[in-house]
Amino acid sequence: MSLQSIFGLEGRKALVTGSSRGIGASIAKGLAQAGAEVIVHGQTEEAAFDTCDIIKKNGGVAYGIGADLSSPQAGRFLIEEILRKFDALDILVINASAQINAELCDIKLEDFDLQIAVNLQSTLDMLAVALPHIAERNWGRVVSIGSINQTRPKAIVTAYAATKAAQHNIIQSQARQYAKDNVLLNTLAPGLVDTDRNADRKNADPAAWHKYVSELNWMGRAGKPEEMVGAALFLSSDACSFMTGETIILSGGY
Repeated sequence: MSLQSIFGLEGRKALVTGSSRGIGASIAKGLAQAGAEVIVHGQTEEAAFDTCDIIKKNGGVAYGIGADLSSPQAGRFLIEEILRKFDALDILVINASAQINAELCDIKLEDFDLQIAVNLQSTLDMLAVALPHIAERNWGRVVSIGSINQTRPKAIVTAYAATKAAQHNIIQSQARQYAKDNVLLNTLAPGLVDTDRNADRKNADPAAWHKYVSELNWMGRAGKPEEMVGAALFLSSDACSFMTGETIILSGGY
């Protein structure tokens, strides 16, 4: 068995939510390089164009699609639209998320509701439509992009961490349900990754950011979005054929 047959994704169709930037964009590019046809998702279709263009310039196949996953049933409508347009879905990478930092006593109801809608409700809706379809094909992969905070939460991300823990619980329940259909669901849980989500904090006080990052993990640095690609490719391919319901933690040592 060759490495190409284990990791190659030729003929597979993959949706990566929240792939207009950051970790999602890097994963979308990586799956395309492995041969998958990638559906790049952004809040609007226009937001997906840059990632699509990069994939196409590198010889890959990509399509853009837009959906605001905070809207009621948006996850369900997104998968239904993809199945209408492309007639198949093999790989679902659930990357889009909402993170609003606040300690417990400062959490605003609207911020809590937003994180529930994007991180949990849209996950449930997407899986409810996608999993039965994928199971009929007797091959599928779901990769949920979780967080180190799902098991080691900080007070400043109380609500976000709780949604990520719940999201992995959903992944585990469905992993049990669909394992015999060769549909494997796992979580990739990053630690701190240097994306635009952290840009304001980083730019506001570079010295404080450097001190924080240097003490955060054993490597003394933030991760890079492209450092998430290898694990995502593993979880999206035949390489993880005997793994489901598990979590890979990429935190730089923690």
